[in-house]
Amino acid sequence: MTNFKAKKSNLKNLLAKRGIDLDSLERNTNIPRDQLDDYLSKRVMNLNNAMTISKELNCRIEDLYEWTAEEA
Repeated sequence: MTNFKAKKSNLKNLLAKRGIDLDSLERNTNIPRDQLDDYLSKRVMNLNNAMTISKELNCRIEDLYEWTAEEA
């Protein structure tokens, strides 16, 4: 069985590609700015926020992070 672990956030790159700034993302998702700032660097999103952000950015949840695969 393979387990996956979120490694590095791709949120900054996805926002840049789509021409969206954090203020717009905050307004459109109702996710507080300080939480979005955390997602840019160190904090892994919960599933609900990941789904909300992925829908806003028109991407898959998997696209929000770089992933590592580990055999269990």
